[in-house]
Amino acid sequence: MVDADPTREIEISIVICTRNRASRLSGTLGALRALRTNHRYEVIWVDNASTDDTAAVLQRALASDTVSRYVVGERIGLGAARNLGWESARGKIVAFTDDDCYPSPDYVDAILAAFADHPGAGVIGGRILLHNPNHARITIEESEAPRIYPKRTFVRAGTLQGANLAFRREALQAIGGIDSELGAGTRFPCEDIDAVTAVLWAGFDACFDPRPTVQHDHGRVEADVPALLNSYDRGRGSFYAKYILRPDTRTTFILRWLSSTWRRRDWQGLRTLRTELRTAGQYAIAKRRFGALALAVPVGLVALALQFVVSFGFSSGRRLWEAKGR
Repeated sequence: MVDADPTREIEISIVICTRNRASRLSGTLGALRALRTNHRYEVIWVDNASTDDTAAVLQRALASDTVSRYVVGERIGLGAARNLGWESARGKIVAFTDDDCYPSPDYVDAILAAFADHPGAGVIGGRILLHNPNHARITIEESEAPRIYPKRTFVRAGTLQGANLAFRREALQAIGGIDSELGAGTRFPCEDIDAVTAVLWAGFDACFDPRPTVQHDHGRVEADVPALLNSYDRGRGSFYAKYILRPDTRTTFILRWLSSTWRRRDWQGLRTLRTELRTAGQYAIAKRRFGALALAVPVGLVALALQFVVSFGFSSGRRLWEAKGR
């Protein structure tokens, strides 16, 4: 870990939020100590109301660390923790990664190079590689092809992931920061795609650049995947609801939700839609938008369309099966 000239402006702040994972922080702490750069940066650890030994572990690890800071947030939820982290940051670029991710030694240089090459980008996502081959191949992004998402366009959930996601400070300022009501630990786990979308509709581009890379040591096995996918379904429902409730994004998100539903025209798709609808309704109620017919109407149309398609497909398949049986 190199601390460049302290009289220079901090160029990038790396924000890592953690909650009750004291026993698993050594890998990330070690990766941060291995960062190598001539640019000035800082690391901000946000303790999201942990009740284990997280505070003691981090305070001991950071005692002689001139680059890192430790802050405590009392409001539970990843969105709230990330919001506190960027508000505490001083860098022109704010990069978020997770407490089970190991940034590559050139992480700082790679992020700054990506933003330099994409001056219109307000947010850039990077590669997320699987650290342990025995873990489930999920929550990773291995592409080596750069991608650009123009401003005021739709980006589906999961396209850019919060485990490796960096923002220009002015983009975060333009959207009022990370939504504290969203994220893991809340009913609506979608703070990353929400922030990306908010930045896009604030007039910035979004990009995927393969140079900033982290290794994800998530620890999940195949038996853990269904519960994780269910949380993604819940996140998508609230994500669609939030932007259908916004007049400027309403039409785009109605059409995208309908299109997504059409592509998933099977029984699993129906179960997914049911979860999305339930969470979308919970979000609308939480926001006290009871009269938001703009949400109720498209949701009803989506449900009706999928039920029709699934019923038709099932009936056709059964008739075909019976015909073959004869």
